[in-house]
Amino acid sequence: MTFVLFAEQVLNGLQLGVMLFLMASGLTLVFGVMGLINLAHGSLYMIGAFAAAVVAAATGSFLLALAASLAAAAAAGAIVEILVIRRLYARDHLDQVLATFALILIFSEGTRWIFGSFPLYLNVPDYLAGPITLPGGIQYPLYRLSLIAIGLTVAGMLYLMIARTRLGIQIRAGEADREMIAALGVDISRLYTIVFAIGAALAGLAGALVGTIQSVQVGMGEPVLILAFVVIVIGGIGSIKGALVGAILVGLTDTLGGVLLPRFFATFMENSSATSAGSALASMLIYLLMAAVLFLRPKGLFGDAA
Repeated sequence: MTFVLFAEQVLNGLQLGVMLFLMASGLTLVFGVMGLINLAHGSLYMIGAFAAAVVAAATGSFLLALAASLAAAAAAGAIVEILVIRRLYARDHLDQVLATFALILIFSEGTRWIFGSFPLYLNVPDYLAGPITLPGGIQYPLYRLSLIAIGLTVAGMLYLMIARTRLGIQIRAGEADREMIAALGVDISRLYTIVFAIGAALAGLAGALVGTIQSVQVGMGEPVLILAFVVIVIGGIGSIKGALVGAILVGLTDTLGGVLLPRFFATFMENSSATSAGSALASMLIYLLMAAVLFLRPKGLFGDAA
């Protein structure tokens, strides 16, 4: 494997990782503050993608499409929290799982009823189309590089919000002792709605950004949700820093494993068998990584961090 090809795959893994972070950060934020297992988080990812596709088709503006994805997912998240999730905080996790699984079915069938079963498509804007030449002669799509920059920028902004703002102080206090901050006069219901809306908006943004790489279709959020859960388990539940590190680890492991393992097996197997064995093992690598992390650190890499 040449250096250029390896560098391209590392960038692909980093791009996948930062998109997973946008999903996982909202999921771990909700679980850390509310103690809620939200299986419908992938549906909010789907809502953001559909909102972006519809607005882009109507206006031709990619920036307006991103704004629509944020607004639609945040609004859907706030409505769901007020109407459904608010009744689940005092219930056990099994009730939360069943209720949020029902929301997946409602969102999927509702989206299919509105938009039909055929996929929608988002086009890469002209100013982000085409490749860019990086040091070392690496040709890499400008849009994918922009996804990395956007994801890392959002990670920095989320860190500053958690660490430096009044809302962030309330969120961190809510993770530590929600009864205490309620006694100090913080409106817990309002805080929970805001946190849920922020998590939903991050998922919706991820859906819109990925919607230009793959088709926008019903059920697109469920496979990503599984990877997001792997990320937060590896990084540590409730840790934003852990979500970023875990997402990048998962993205690099998944991408590089799919490229390097077939080549490794090809050194002592015929090509067809090497491709089959390498692909099969590559699909298991992220779960082996999760098992190894849990064996060494049962709470995840940053399970005790904010």
